[in-house]
Amino acid sequence: MPKYSKEDNGSSSYQAQSRIALIVILLILSFVLLALRYIWVQTILHNELLERVQYQAEDQYTVHLPRGSIYDRNNHELAISSMTKSLYVDPNHVKDPQTLANDLSPLINMPPEDIMQRISIGGGFVWLKRQMEPSESDAVAKLIKEKAYGTCLGFKEESKRYYPNKSLAANVLGFVGTDDKGLDGIEQSMDSVIKGQVVNMALFTDTLARPILSSVLSKVEPQGNSRKSVQLTIDSTIQYITEQALDNAMVQYAPAAATAIVMDPKTAEILAMASRPSYDPNNFSAYPSTSWINKAVSFVYEPGSTFKAVVAAAALQEKVVQPNDVFVDPGYLMIDGRRIQNWSEGSFGTVTFTKIIEESINTGFVHIGLGLGADRLMEYARKFGFGKKTGIELPGEEQGILFNPKEMTQINVATASIGQSIAVTPLQIVTGMSAIANKGVLMKPHIIKTIFNPDGSVYEETKPQEVRQAIDQPTDQVLTSLLEKVVSEGGGNKAAVPGYHIAGKTGTAQKVDTTNGGYQAGHYVASFCGFAPVEDPQFVVLVILDDPQKVNYYGGQIAAPIAHDIFSAIFRYLHIEPSVPTQDDTPSSSTEQKAATKQPAPVVPKGMIAVPNLYGKTIRDATQILNDLQLEIGIVGNGTAATQTPSAGTPVAPHTKINVHFSP
Repeated sequence: MPKYSKEDNGSSSYQAQSRIALIVILLILSFVLLALRYIWVQTILHNELLERVQYQAEDQYTVHLPRGSIYDRNNHELAISSMTKSLYVDPNHVKDPQTLANDLSPLINMPPEDIMQRISIGGGFVWLKRQMEPSESDAVAKLIKEKAYGTCLGFKEESKRYYPNKSLAANVLGFVGTDDKGLDGIEQSMDSVIKGQVVNMALFTDTLARPILSSVLSKVEPQGNSRKSVQLTIDSTIQYITEQALDNAMVQYAPAAATAIVMDPKTAEILAMASRPSYDPNNFSAYPSTSWINKAVSFVYEPGSTFKAVVAAAALQEKVVQPNDVFVDPGYLMIDGRRIQNWSEGSFGTVTFTKIIEESINTGFVHIGLGLGADRLMEYARKFGFGKKTGIELPGEEQGILFNPKEMTQINVATASIGQSIAVTPLQIVTGMSAIANKGVLMKPHIIKTIFNPDGSVYEETKPQEVRQAIDQPTDQVLTSLLEKVVSEGGGNKAAVPGYHIAGKTGTAQKVDTTNGGYQAGHYVASFCGFAPVEDPQFVVLVILDDPQKVNYYGGQIAAPIAHDIFSAIFRYLHIEPSVPTQDDTPSSSTEQKAATKQPAPVVPKGMIAVPNLYGKTIRDATQILNDLQLEIGIVGNGTAATQTPSAGTPVAPHTKINVHFSP
């Protein structure tokens, strides 16, 4: 047998040890390389690999938590939000698309063909219906359980906006899209304030795109809450009154559109703002986009005679005219070759400035406007807020159009003096009239009253903001008394409410032909703007009827009666007591008048006439009543009839003069 030497044995041992050492070194190197690779992957490649995993295994989605609420001034809810379920489908796991579509169709009110089309998109996630009503989601949840559709159907929670009063103040509130973005009105202008928190979530799926831990879809917790709620200056009851009146106007006079605003003249808070046509923001997509427009801030039109209140203010302030100044009305004037005539197409003869305002006589205002001149006319128009946006917290506001006085010709001055060839918005008109109601002080209009934090504390409150003193207070008092005569005795008498002093101005303007230039024959904008009670104005009312489809299109005939309805209802709602006793509510001191109304009709000798009871009548009404009876009138004072001689019921001969004392 072979023999081994010590040298051979030592050599073998050395070789074995060398191999072991080499293996150890290789193992160490391997571990070092693995460690380096691990460090490389965990540090250098971490973000890249994480993004790759997320791309392959995650389905990203966003959850919009509820928006802040919108309230009226009395904290009545106008817009609220709640979490609702949205339905999705996983097309990769739909075994029988047709059966699924047929089962779902009646529950989500969607044609089977539409459901099939969405399933055909493929992938692991496709929306079927978002922001479902509870009844719909409950029905679908029952279907999923009964037919084991849990592998291909699921819900995700999203915020949905509700408007509990439906179309009430819709054009003010606006609406919200499916991605929780405010698209119009307050919802748009205050979107950044009331928008709910946006939470980004991830749905993990397996290699077959099946959801893992799908319960995360319905358990989204906010990480904080920055949304706020908004309280408007709107009064829901006054808004309802105003919208009801507009609805009546739409039925009676069939205008293409209508607008009404109610404002507090002392603070310039908007108490009501309505437009017709309107819509239900809960289902805004079912209405034409023209119904979404808030015409109170975006409708630009020639104001016609309502602008004459501003012209009168300028003329009185600049002492161009006094109330009792006498004018001779020729019926028409020729200015730069253009004929300007009165609305009556005739002459009023010799009249005072007071009568010019009462009857809205164009020739008188043209004469006064030319006396003012371009510079002063446009200066006062701007003092009353025209030609510039008011800055109200609503989208889409227009600024209107005024002349550059340096470029005005005589005809420009003449037409601007009667409210033509300039353009205004309804909000500007009611703001200007509010300045007259507020002792000549122009206020900045606003519709946001308070912004609240989530805990109910006040984040921001809008304070009344004075813009400027448009005219002096003594001038304003004179102007107010003249505008009161417009309602009590002039063309705005259909806005009058027995027992109350109301001041205002009517307006009738031809519509501009934006295509061919000039004016559209037979198309008009009728309006009335006034305030009450004159003694202490609480609110200003503006009514505008755009293109009424009736023969009688004058503002005093169709807009003033709608304003009357609004005035009457608000007087009752605000419990504003009448300041002028009516015939049915005479003061105890007027025992003679009261007795006359209660006593039976006296026996009147043949050929004689019983004097009528004129208590509470305006000068115009009293004159008409006596004229119809062939009696004369002697007028003392102004306002409404307080006393009369002879007393009511007294037999008198025809053409006897009845002396009537009128008082404010």
